[in-house]
Amino acid sequence: MRETSGTADVRGWREAAERALYGPGGFYRRPEGPAGHFRTSVHASPLFAAAVAGLLCRVDAALGRPAVLDFVDVGAGRGELTRGVLAALPADVAGRTRACAVEIADRPEGLDARIEWRAEPPEAVDGLLFANEWLDNVPVDVAEVDCAGVPRLVLVAPDGTERLGEPVTGAEADWLARWWPLAAEEGLRAEIGLPRDRAWAAAVGRVRRGLAVAVDYAHTLGTRPPFGTLTGFRAGRETTPVPDGTCDITAHVALDACAAAGSGHGTPRLLTQREALRALDITGARPPLSLATTDPAAYVRALAGAGAAAELTAPGGLGDFGWLLQPAGLPEPPL
Repeated sequence: MRETSGTADVRGWREAAERALYGPGGFYRRPEGPAGHFRTSVHASPLFAAAVAGLLCRVDAALGRPAVLDFVDVGAGRGELTRGVLAALPADVAGRTRACAVEIADRPEGLDARIEWRAEPPEAVDGLLFANEWLDNVPVDVAEVDCAGVPRLVLVAPDGTERLGEPVTGAEADWLARWWPLAAEEGLRAEIGLPRDRAWAAAVGRVRRGLAVAVDYAHTLGTRPPFGTLTGFRAGRETTPVPDGTCDITAHVALDACAAAGSGHGTPRLLTQREALRALDITGARPPLSLATTDPAAYVRALAGAGAAAELTAPGGLGDFGWLLQPAGLPEPPL
């Protein structure tokens, strides 16, 4: 706990991060976009967009190949994933796809005219709603156990210094008791994921028929970290989270809680990214050496693709990301 002596402009982490990330001049409104500060699976390799395009094709088949197929990219950054998915789709599917990028920042110059740019998801989605590293940037409050064993809200000043506030009560206390119970040990911390549950349930509720997918840094009930995961990123490096608009502020997602919140719309399924991408034929397997003799250029291309796939599925790295799949109007996720 980094103590601050003053009380001016001290607030809970949820409110502080909301202003720092999305307020006027906030981090996500900066011209360089998220890619200027951290690297996601989207930026790691075009194979990720190809895999999402493959999943969209499976949703398309499960829906009976409708005349209009929705692809909604929530937390779209500067539209990198949406562009990649459109480029990777077969022509007949691309011609029926209505692509929508959801982001609070202004529409990037030169973005493909086929892509609709919105601040909120459409009211009705028939297809695939895909949220890559969106939920981890839905701001949450932080709780810390005090010397008496009571979880209290953590308050933060604009320079990042902290102090303890009031005890956690109400719906937030209920969420902690169910999803992140804290022992009466001073210093233990948790991020209260209720706003993410609500955000995810609202997003899933817009899918009439199809599939909603959230991909994120994640943990589940049996693996909650004892001191939380709140952190910052600036210019490609992890840093102390400071709610002044100069860095990303993020925390891992309790995806099991999100799954339960959205389960009224369909039976959820939780996978690792490694499992999901392998099901979408992104395996990281090296090409046979015989190809080097028969077609050297093809071998080099395949080897590069295998390296990129290996990064996307690597244990201890991107492969450990969580995938939450929630179908709507389908018996199960088409994966």
